[in-house]
Amino acid sequence: MLTVDFSRFPLAPGDRVLDLGCGAGRHAFECYRRGAQVVALDQNGDEIREVAKWFAAMKEAGEAPEGATATAMEGDALALPFPDESFDVVIISEVMEHIPDDKGVLAEMVRVLRPGGRIAITVPRYGPEKVCWTLSDAYHEVEGGHIRIYKADELLGKVREAGLKPYGTHHAHALHSPYWWLKCAFGVDNDKALPVRAYHKLLVWDIMKKPLATRVAEQALNPLIGKSFVVYATKPHLPRIADADGDATATGAGAEAGVAAK
Repeated sequence: MLTVDFSRFPLAPGDRVLDLGCGAGRHAFECYRRGAQVVALDQNGDEIREVAKWFAAMKEAGEAPEGATATAMEGDALALPFPDESFDVVIISEVMEHIPDDKGVLAEMVRVLRPGGRIAITVPRYGPEKVCWTLSDAYHEVEGGHIRIYKADELLGKVREAGLKPYGTHHAHALHSPYWWLKCAFGVDNDKALPVRAYHKLLVWDIMKKPLATRVAEQALNPLIGKSFVVYATKPHLPRIADADGDATATGAGAEAGVAAK
């Protein structure tokens, strides 16, 4: 189940992609299938080991085209172990709501993204998420749980403040919002409640079969109760000026940061 819409966020074969906070690897796997050079990074070592196994299985099964590469590694989103401008594409899906220093994470993503590169950010949408928080403290008051709910304007403001230029937004996974409302109402650890079990079966059926009825329903409901809010943005090229010797030099905050680091 993908949250990023790759028709709005196209990949080219050979693109260098960072899936930051990759979790179980759903977006990393899709990028690998599309011929990218993928790095899936997460702080959870158990999940990274599982992602590495799936990468190996995909390669063995011939699911990735010639030239595609995939690496799974542990790492800290606030101190990415990559040089500046290492990636063409960065994806961070359902991660920023967990991290106290979200501005620090944005700064690191911008640092490792090349000028002209693209970022996709997904977070829980304010309305459906607020319902979950109202129904259940246990939903978010857990170790590593959600510490904030983003309003769209707030997230877009932080994206712009980080030096990125948003070019598109949408909502996704409307059919999943009622499932989480049921979970919160009956107890987030209570998977045996009949309404929860019944709705879960519906979601599994929808994911596996993709029937037209539920696909049309979700598209219609996404603007109203879509569970996720998705932002697409680019990192602008810095303007360049000629110095006294005729050499081109980058200008702006990024260039100043580079000078300060020397």
